Amino acid sequence: MEFKEQNEAAHVAVLTDEQKKEIAESEKQAKIKAEDLLKRLQRGEDFVELAKKYSEDPGSKDQGGDLDWVKKGTFVPEFDKALFEDLKVGERTKEPVKTQFGYHIIEKLDERQNDQGELEIHSRHILAKAKSESDFQQPQNPEDQWKNTPLSGKQLKRASVVFDQQTQQPQVSLEFNDEGSKLFEEITSRNVDKIVGIFLDKQPISLPRVQQAITGGQAVITGTFDVQEAKLLAQRLNAGALPVPINLVSQQTVGASLGEIAIQRSLRAGLYGFALVALFMILYYRLPGLIAIVALLMYVAFVLAIFKLWPVTLTLAGIAGFILSIGMAVDANILIFERLKEELRLGKSLPQAMQAGFERAWTSIRDSNVSSLITCVILSWFGTSMVKGFALTLAIGIVVSMFSAITVTRTFLRMIIRERHQGRLWLYGVSRNLDI
Repeated sequence: MEFKEQNEAAHVAVLTDEQKKEIAESEKQAKIKAEDLLKRLQRGEDFVELAKKYSEDPGSKDQGGDLDWVKKGTFVPEFDKALFEDLKVGERTKEPVKTQFGYHIIEKLDERQNDQGELEIHSRHILAKAKSESDFQQPQNPEDQWKNTPLSGKQLKRASVVFDQQTQQPQVSLEFNDEGSKLFEEITSRNVDKIVGIFLDKQPISLPRVQQAITGGQAVITGTFDVQEAKLLAQRLNAGALPVPINLVSQQTVGASLGEIAIQRSLRAGLYGFALVALFMILYYRLPGLIAIVALLMYVAFVLAIFKLWPVTLTLAGIAGFILSIGMAVDANILIFERLKEELRLGKSLPQAMQAGFERAWTSIRDSNVSSLITCVILSWFGTSMVKGFALTLAIGIVVSMFSAITVTRTFLRMIIRERHQGRLWLYGVSRNLDI
């Protein structure tokens, strides 16, 4: 990052006699035009129509010369003097006002005090433009307008967003180290009422005007910032304080199909994972495993229905939360079936083993899911929008999985369990039959 001064030498040019004559003739014609328009206004012609037709100010011409509400200091000194000192509300300048842009006919329409107690004036004008020396003195290379100073980003300690105590407008505060304080004082002392440019990677990021010499190594950049613009400028200034340049290493154009491909791959991975889990459950837990898969399919249908009714946008993070909740639903079923197997090995009947298995598994399922829900709340409260999407889908999945494991799976088991299965405990993943 670099702090640069305006290069006065770049603007100095020797005008030819032809150019001087051209400027003089342009001023003469502009004055004649402005005086003629003023006479037409005095005869009662409409100001708005004349401004739209003859004004050479592109910023206000289409609005009939309207300049809206402005504070003092918005325009060049000659224009400001006529508007804020010479004219009263409803008055028009008696003769054209000359500025660096040409000749103006100015009308003062109204005045008011803004919320900060500052005087604002509503006005309109007609400009008869004239050429000036600046039309012949513009440097060929824009970079020639600026010259480097010894002050750079390495002397900047920090930049931060602050607020004006009276207006509460956001500002950007700069703080320099000892070396930077001295350099900044020298630069601001010789550039009062001039612009000091702040450049990052050879591009201007701020062009503040120096109001007075600044000592102490602390300065404030004011302007019509909103909070986001002030934050962005502070971030750029802090980035420029790092002793490294920003170089382009590579660039890649990301098409709109990339997100769709990523989502498709995530869904495909989820389906493959579900298929492997289903195979494991059936091979290891046999009949209860098959029941669990049916219950999980119902669980998936319930959750997707909730996502549709809520509605919930399924981002990549949301899909990850949904898939994780399926894993937790599987975990709940595994806890139930392991407790069921333990009860069967103790010699209990199938109905008794099922009842005891669910009761013993419930406390573990409850504690695990409650702790996960607390984590979801924390993620939703402090996380970014992407993390919040993950937390929301996971929380919905956890709540539904508790219902699915305790209600749906238990109902299916009660429907399937028969006393005649007592002699075929291998259907429930118990390797040997036990005498009761």
